Amino acid sequence: MQPLIEMKQVTKEYRGVPAVTKVDFVLQKGEIHALLGENGAGKSTLTKMMCGVTQATSGEMLLNGTPVSFHTPAQALDHGVVMVFQETSLVPSMTVAQNLYLGDESLFNRIRGLNIAAQTFLQSLNFNVNPTALVSSLGAAHKQMVEIARAVRKNVQVIIFDEPTASLTPEEKRHFFSLVERLKKSGVSIIFISHALEEALAIADRITVLRDGELVASDAAKNFDRDKIIRAMVGRSLSNSLYRHEAGEEPRPVGEKVLSVQNVSMGAIVRNTSFSIYSGQITGMFGLIGSGRTEVAKIISGVVKRNFFNGGEIRLRDRSVRYRVPRQAVQDGIVYVTEDRKIEGFFETMTIPENLYMGALAAGLTSGQVVNMAEMRALAADWTKTLNIKAINSNARVIELSGGNQQKVVISKSLVQKPKVIIFDEPTRGVDVGAIAEIHAFINKLADEGLAIVVISSYLPEVMNLSDRILVCRSGRVVEEFAPSEATEEKIMYAAVH
Repeated sequence: MQPLIEMKQVTKEYRGVPAVTKVDFVLQKGEIHALLGENGAGKSTLTKMMCGVTQATSGEMLLNGTPVSFHTPAQALDHGVVMVFQETSLVPSMTVAQNLYLGDESLFNRIRGLNIAAQTFLQSLNFNVNPTALVSSLGAAHKQMVEIARAVRKNVQVIIFDEPTASLTPEEKRHFFSLVERLKKSGVSIIFISHALEEALAIADRITVLRDGELVASDAAKNFDRDKIIRAMVGRSLSNSLYRHEAGEEPRPVGEKVLSVQNVSMGAIVRNTSFSIYSGQITGMFGLIGSGRTEVAKIISGVVKRNFFNGGEIRLRDRSVRYRVPRQAVQDGIVYVTEDRKIEGFFETMTIPENLYMGALAAGLTSGQVVNMAEMRALAADWTKTLNIKAINSNARVIELSGGNQQKVVISKSLVQKPKVIIFDEPTRGVDVGAIAEIHAFINKLADEGLAIVVISSYLPEVMNLSDRILVCRSGRVVEEFAPSEATEEKIMYAAVH
């Protein structure tokens, strides 16, 4: 059978440094092909060459046996190739419906008709998104749904999904996988980039693994298992070291009560929620989208404000606090590491040192009013080594980094502020297994040093294996607390849903 897409000896270099080196890749018609590898392995670079975002330095691409070279995504779309990016490319100031039909508008458009068409299409995909909502008002998961819907609506022959399930709940993932199966049956070929190895093993027909920009394995999915994939990705097995808790291991002892949240409310999103955070412990928070877990974290850290009247109380070491802006929380030792790194986490056109120095400036920890270049470089060198941030050079812009290394920059920018309470919101979203192990080890190290840690995550194994205690959120409040020894996925999910 003639391949639909064939990449032959493709190489891509940035500033003379290869991101992809002599890779051969084949995609068959009606195939789901999982593309796996660590952050920085070259997965996104390879697929961006397929869809016209960037061009190869050498090598060639064949589409249905014919040599092609796409210089823009529009050219690729004209040939039936589209990519759903990990970081959404929606227009924030436009509605969901307008984004769905952007570029396909008629000469005269009726807004009501556009909204009805968008509503019908979204419902056919089992995506519960309001077509009249501004994209800027949506959370990360709903933005991802709109991005997926926009690609599916194009009726193309190849769809490249880059981390499509990172923001979705288990129920939404099931809808997405059924959608992928429907697309496959209709003859559409799927390239599926994911760090969730179980998903790749379950849904893919074929798996290709990249490491350091080179192809190291490509075979039918049935010939892989989780450990074989991890060994191909990182050169060693991580199955026994990915998570901290093992059978019989006791959680850390309860330390000093650092933070107390009492009957905090914010509109209809957070409703009379109460819990406490202790030093030297990792408190895991789990909840489905809309459960209020992220919103209460943002209230605590001053990103958003709770109700002025009957909004409850937050006490930091027995002192009542109400922050108007995050800077006040930072100066009191509370930092929030955002779930949306691209929009809220860093300045993408600034370098790594500049981003880290901005964190120090916000906390008032620099030596003076004028930027000290030597201090900036020393700070960056220290944290680049501590969190093993990989970049082309020490002055690389953050936008040039892989997703996992961008996440490490976001974490570093918060930790340079020397906090006592750290709230990690989806700390390993869009991060490979090697980086997950590094981030988990670092979070555990912070807790062992006596810091109060909160980890908000949609991935149950992460919550269960990283936490010393688990809080479950539903309908804007904390409804259940579990010790790791008594928690099961079924118990946690039941508390989150019922």
